[in-house]
Amino acid sequence: MILGAAVYTFSRCNKSGAFPEDGYDDRLSGGSFTTLNESTQAFKQAIDGLTTREERVHTIGDGTFDQVFVAAPAPHFGGLGPVYNNISCVNCHRNDGGGFPSTGSSSSGLLMRISIPGTDEHGGPLAAPGFGLQIQDRALLGASPEASVAINYTDQTVTYPDGSVVTLRKPSYDLQTPYIPLPGSYMLSPRLAPRLVGMGLLENIPESTILSFVDAGDKNGDGITGKANYVYNHFSGKTELGRFGVKANTSTLLMQVATAYQQDMGVTSYPQPQESAWGQSQMSLVGADDPSPELVDSLLNYVTFYVQTLAVPARRDVLDSVNKRGAIIFHQVNCSGCHRTTMQTGVNIAIHLSSQRIHPYTDLLVHDMGEGLADNRPDFLATGREWRTAPLWGVGLLSKTNGGSAFYLHDGRARSIEEAILWHGGEAEGSKQQFMQLNKADRTALLKFLGSL
Repeated sequence: MILGAAVYTFSRCNKSGAFPEDGYDDRLSGGSFTTLNESTQAFKQAIDGLTTREERVHTIGDGTFDQVFVAAPAPHFGGLGPVYNNISCVNCHRNDGGGFPSTGSSSSGLLMRISIPGTDEHGGPLAAPGFGLQIQDRALLGASPEASVAINYTDQTVTYPDGSVVTLRKPSYDLQTPYIPLPGSYMLSPRLAPRLVGMGLLENIPESTILSFVDAGDKNGDGITGKANYVYNHFSGKTELGRFGVKANTSTLLMQVATAYQQDMGVTSYPQPQESAWGQSQMSLVGADDPSPELVDSLLNYVTFYVQTLAVPARRDVLDSVNKRGAIIFHQVNCSGCHRTTMQTGVNIAIHLSSQRIHPYTDLLVHDMGEGLADNRPDFLATGREWRTAPLWGVGLLSKTNGGSAFYLHDGRARSIEEAILWHGGEAEGSKQQFMQLNKADRTALLKFLGSL
């Protein structure tokens, strides 16, 4: 069920402008394109207002998103590999939600980026010879996985001033059984599959709005600066503002989707026509040297449209007194310094996402998050300590959509929202310390508020 027929009519038929604050429904995280669905399918709802044709395109995109790819030759959905991480989009994004921090199987939701020191001709990460920019840990018959990834966790405790104790787990990663020797001084960065809701709305936030959040030199003295990551788009041939990915290293959803097919499944398309294993001797062993795209243009466009038109779950229990207290504390401890609560989207007539007042709880900038979260691998302008502010909308439903388990942060190390907060450092150190100084009732209120998003 989608909220806001009246609001939708208002947004489609009027120019954006000032609107009385008391005229907004606090539940409308995605503006008119907010869903009331709170089930395991909460992240899979289409936005309201699609035409009959658009609904069909969305449905086909949904089916393609769920489709398992196989090795070529095949009459349909061939082209998997020769090396890959998974066999379908949905295997990483269960119910369009987040992944699980495991590797090497169809239940994987974690991948490993790799590069060597230096930058390429466009200022991006420098590919590791023989491995590219991502470790593919599975392979077709006749080829070898590039390497396997082992994850080990060590526990560390955090004690609040009131004596409460939380156990965090710190991951370490090790590449094993590489198919050729690894280059020296390689750098790794784990990436957990994110939930997909509202990405079309994020794509439609004006660049000027995002840049307005940059506080170079920390003029307001809150310890938060933020930086826009500008990245090279190989399809457009231009340097563009990064919005997507945990380091804001991708500028458009078309490239996000196309690169996921190419890197995660080894499936080429018109924006990403080159095999991820290009240059490896084992490509020819499995017949992977056919230059024609393996995913037809229309299906790639349909999947992109599908992701663009996913609705955002509504905030829940907005009248609950504890939630209201938590919302106040969220601002008091300056979580909103990075997790910006409210924005206005720009104009996009093509997919009806124009002029929406939304509450994504992100600024889409990258911030220094401290040594504890550092991967020490730069990605365009983002340093090895910098990460994009994660949107928080839908975060409270992640466990339900993921079958009862939820994992947070870029690598899934945090098993709860509380653990995720306690990993914050760098520009977020002040907010974390204020959170830790709260009494238990106020901490509980803040966590309950976050769980209502």
